[in-house]
Amino acid sequence: MSLFRRTTVSAVVVAVSLIAPPAHAATPWPGGPAVTVADGSNVFGTNLSGLSFESPDVLWAVKNGPSTLYRLVRDGTRWKPDSIGARSLSYRDGSGDPDAEGVVRTPDGLVVATERDGDDDSTSLLKVLRYNPSSTAKSVNAVAEWDLTSDLPEVEDNSGLEAISWVPDSFLTAKGFRDQRTNAAYKPSSYANHGTGLYFVGLEDNGMVYAYALNQSGGTFTRIAAFTGGFPSIMDLEFEPEADRLWSTCDNHCQGRSAALTIVNGKFTVATTYDRPAQLPNYNLEGFTIAPTCASGRKQVVWADDDNTGGHALRAGSLPCL
Repeated sequence: MSLFRRTTVSAVVVAVSLIAPPAHAATPWPGGPAVTVADGSNVFGTNLSGLSFESPDVLWAVKNGPSTLYRLVRDGTRWKPDSIGARSLSYRDGSGDPDAEGVVRTPDGLVVATERDGDDDSTSLLKVLRYNPSSTAKSVNAVAEWDLTSDLPEVEDNSGLEAISWVPDSFLTAKGFRDQRTNAAYKPSSYANHGTGLYFVGLEDNGMVYAYALNQSGGTFTRIAAFTGGFPSIMDLEFEPEADRLWSTCDNHCQGRSAALTIVNGKFTVATTYDRPAQLPNYNLEGFTIAPTCASGRKQVVWADDDNTGGHALRAGSLPCL
């Protein structure tokens, strides 16, 4: 994975001054220090990237090479693929090998962020794809797709969309989220057929988050806002409704830190930056998700390690219930 382009020192200084977010001193991880292996030995291999809980006992995961979707179920204290196993992903027309980097389960379906087509991996192709989570097929085509490439900054082929999350309109309007397109309070009724929330995607190249209203028929979209995720690059996004915050995470290049963003004056702003848990090594963490329910005052947190370190791609920790 390439995080930075070759360029001159002066160009780096200019670029950093334009896109780097303000420094935030990291505070200790707010959950427990303990982290455990959360999968079997060599179940996934390398390239496991995005994660998203559907329920306390169902966890979705995507792998970016080859493009693969997993529905995971609990196996004691660990997670394993369901009886269908690995599902290969294609674009809406059945072609391609979408480089799946992020996934989120929403009321609209299962939505995946991709950064290129593995069949032509030298070209950036920043698409969001929706799949039917009820499909039992081993190979699934997208039922809708949105090509955001022309609306986002030009990036290298392996520095594109890494993260995706979904935030309900009810939360955004209650918190006074601002529509940067209109420079007024976000008004859901202005965006026909966009569903009941906005999609937030993270661009690895610049660490920015972009909020979109996606026409659920596919194809058309409107950008609502853009803001920094708190790091020079971004690996995953996770909305935690119980805490009114959007999480942004980085990988080993940022020491595995995460940022909690809240809406201040109409805009998502970094409230706190956290170190990784004390017992979590500085792995290449590309996936992050938080369980929707509590048990004994704790919520499970799961990370995906792109490198499958020690033959394991999933690690689990905890956050306190609020």
